[in-house]
Amino acid sequence: MARIPYADLAQPELGPLVERIVAGRGSVLHLYQMLLNSPAVASGWLAHLNGIRLQTRLPGALRELIIMRVALLNNAPYEADQHAPIALKEGMAQAQLDDLPDWEHSTLFNERERAVLAYTDAMTRTIQVPDAVFDALRSHYDNQELVEITATIATYNMVSRFLEALQIHSHDER
Repeated sequence: MARIPYADLAQPELGPLVERIVAGRGSVLHLYQMLLNSPAVASGWLAHLNGIRLQTRLPGALRELIIMRVALLNNAPYEADQHAPIALKEGMAQAQLDDLPDWEHSTLFNERERAVLAYTDAMTRTIQVPDAVFDALRSHYDNQELVEITATIATYNMVSRFLEALQIHSHDER
């Protein structure tokens, strides 16, 4: 159960924002139900996440690989529950999702994906990224992609930390 109550979506002042969330997401997931306790934060969050998920050049499978690895590293089950079906839809294989905990010993990830996974691990675990890890990533991606990969990792670390600090989970009742 979440640490604080979810927002009351019937509040008239939330109507336009709830409509925007539903239009973009199909429903108001628990994450947004919590964010709506602060309409300003919810609005900014929605704009930022839409930019990361819908307006970057990164292939969907690569974006979801990052998100799923961050969820795993941060022990964020809600994030993983929400994104596993998206990852499969975007082209990740179930076997890749299954191998993510031990990706370093898996043969299912190519050199480009392995560079992204190493970078994701460094940014998430230690924050400071060793030059060798960045240089391996840089050898596969241009500057725009490097910024988009970095922003995706940073963003989903933010998401998982928000979810876990407030104990937001898929099985919560509204």
